[in-house]
Amino acid sequence: MMLTLYNTYSQQKEPFEPAQPGQITMYLCGPTVYNYIHIGNARSAAAFDTARRYFQYRGYQVHFVSNFTDLGDKVLQQAAKEELTEAALAEKYAQAFAADTAKLNILPADERPRASSYMAPMVTFVAALLDRGMAYEVNGNVYFKTKEFPDYGGLAHQNLAALTENAAGRLQNQEQDEKRDAADFALWKKEERPGVQAWPSPWGPGRPGWHLECSVMIDELFGQTIDIHAGGVDLTFPHHTNERAQSESRYNRPFVRYWLHNGFVNINDEKMSKSLDNFVTVHDLLTAGQDPLVLRYFLSKTHYRRPLSYSQEHLDQAGRELERLLRTARSLAAAKGNQESGSVAFQEQLALLQQRFEAAMDDDLNTENALTVLFDLATMGNKLLDSSDYAQVDVQAARSLLEEWLAIFGVANWQEVALTTTQQELLAERATARAAKDYVRSDAIRDQLAEAGILVRDTAEGQTVEYL
Repeated sequence: MMLTLYNTYSQQKEPFEPAQPGQITMYLCGPTVYNYIHIGNARSAAAFDTARRYFQYRGYQVHFVSNFTDLGDKVLQQAAKEELTEAALAEKYAQAFAADTAKLNILPADERPRASSYMAPMVTFVAALLDRGMAYEVNGNVYFKTKEFPDYGGLAHQNLAALTENAAGRLQNQEQDEKRDAADFALWKKEERPGVQAWPSPWGPGRPGWHLECSVMIDELFGQTIDIHAGGVDLTFPHHTNERAQSESRYNRPFVRYWLHNGFVNINDEKMSKSLDNFVTVHDLLTAGQDPLVLRYFLSKTHYRRPLSYSQEHLDQAGRELERLLRTARSLAAAKGNQESGSVAFQEQLALLQQRFEAAMDDDLNTENALTVLFDLATMGNKLLDSSDYAQVDVQAARSLLEEWLAIFGVANWQEVALTTTQQELLAERATARAAKDYVRSDAIRDQLAEAGILVRDTAEGQTVEYL
């Protein structure tokens, strides 16, 4: 089987062949850390964490980098609201990102570079583009010459005239006066605002353009053409388009081998947008008691290139699906076979399921088709346990495969009971009732928790809980 990935640049699925056999260099555009991450940020992080996990499952070593944009007008504006410095605000929300994504079982990046730490190489990068005649300076601002890059619209699949027309509508008066062409973009911006940090450069104190950051960090951390550059589809233009143009102009080599982009998130059938007031943060969902495993499963189950439709109904459906898989996993974990020899037919069926699972994921990470195989495995596992005679080796084989595949979707540590705040309060009340020898109330709470799938046991060390 050959792993294929849909390359946004070629607009087709291509056989995946990393530059170095067995090794993958992968970069994901991370968030601007000025607030808690929203569902769109989390969808991108979860989708490409699932991809990373599958690559590792297939035996690749993955060097995974994802950045923080820790400066910019959004950071400055929010810092003013919270009465923090730009750096302090960025640190606050970088830590919040780490905490929230950890709860979703998203693996930490191998490296998490921050834009503010790469000022010297950014200045060097801009100077090199000026030397090559690919940029020009006006009043302390440096702009990239888009018309000098022959395939500027190639990644966005738009011609330069259309991109120029769209860009012209977004220009401020100063930019209209300074730019030679409306589609030109800022590499370096003069900074004169009181109290705003600026960095020295040959063109005067300033700050980097947003697109410059990722190009420089990729160059500093990888130093070569990378295999995969990933991010949301909204980044295709202008961000990734401009990254590609400036990097290939500086080095005269391909910047990225495969461009991967995940689809938008729709909230109750409308595109998520602050202007529509349908902005959902992961922090708020988790604080309200949302099961993080269910949220992670929900974010991973839809094929990464398709739009993700978020609603409470869809989230509840995902919870029911996941519970079915976990119920089987728990049953397999608790089962004790009574036969010494395994079933050849059962093992052959498992091998066929593994072929189907890998074929689905090899087809541009088709998580939706892969999940149908997980449910077929759950059905097979349940039928095995319903039979009168089965071998432990068959139980273990089914359990191992199910757990391994669940982990690719970020569903791990599922045997640890995650109690809601209400359930924790009930458990504390039950302990009090037992201490007071109010066994009627104690048993009632035990039965109430059992209805939620949680078994309470009384031991010499106190109460313990496990899933039914």
